[in-house]
Amino acid sequence: MSANIPVTAALVREAAVRIRPLARRTPVMTSRSADSLAGAPVFFKCENLQRGGAFKIRGASNLILSISGEQLECGVVAYSSGNHAQATAIAAQHVGAVATIVMPQDAPRSKMDATRDCGARIITYDRLRDSREAIAAQILKDLGATLVPPFDHPLIIAGQGTAALELLEEIPHLDALVTPVGGGGLLSGCATVAKEMNPRIRIFGAEPALADDTFRSFAAGERVEIPPPETIADGLRSPKPGELTFPIVQRLAEAIVLVSEDEIRAAVKFLLLRMKILVEPSGAVSAAAVLFHKLPPELRSIGVILSGGNVDFEDLAGY
Repeated sequence: MSANIPVTAALVREAAVRIRPLARRTPVMTSRSADSLAGAPVFFKCENLQRGGAFKIRGASNLILSISGEQLECGVVAYSSGNHAQATAIAAQHVGAVATIVMPQDAPRSKMDATRDCGARIITYDRLRDSREAIAAQILKDLGATLVPPFDHPLIIAGQGTAALELLEEIPHLDALVTPVGGGGLLSGCATVAKEMNPRIRIFGAEPALADDTFRSFAAGERVEIPPPETIADGLRSPKPGELTFPIVQRLAEAIVLVSEDEIRAAVKFLLLRMKILVEPSGAVSAAAVLFHKLPPELRSIGVILSGGNVDFEDLAGY
């Protein structure tokens, strides 16, 4: 399918049907402690309990399940720090395709091991010196494979939006929705379908202060690139918003809010100790935005996408 098709709520609904063989319908959780801290009822969409441990299976499976059998014989290629890598490997294994994944050398071991366990071939690179896009481009040329990008494709965006579709089917009258934002696939997909289902809903993206490319881009009115960020939220280290995702975020999101590294750690700890769910730093950024009052105070109900739960045990012990 063409990468030039528009992202619409209808495309998200089509994705919801297509990905049923691979993506789970994840639970929505609540917490009186979270409500008390936030000053409003909070509804957590637990993508940390998704297959592969993150929302990324939604977009990756939507694209891969749309590729023809003839194309799949040449394999698929992706670049990712971990969650998209694992999702691509799972979806490729499901359709019997070979997946080659370009991953940074410092990717969490748990994510790299899980990706390899799904049968993928991993090519590592130095994120400070090498271009993952250039490496992937050469592999694509050599193999004739199909690229499964982490966020900048309509089918990826639509697939990610199914998380908000499920949340609003269950909790339809939310005042606000907040998602983590890296490249913008999750935020743009969720915003697209959420605004169609509830036009008055207010959309927010949450980003680490050390990885504030979308915040800067939103303020500047154009895509801004930053140096490779050093945040514990490894899944949100994209240095620049997506070419397709950013205009959607500009049009539909009210604001991008920033959280500190300490606030991210505190959110991970709160979710684990008070709600008994393991959420990785990238996935907890949205919770941190709510728990530390980064959103407008007048909101009466808030939906929060917890985007993933893959974290190395050694790192978790330090939070």
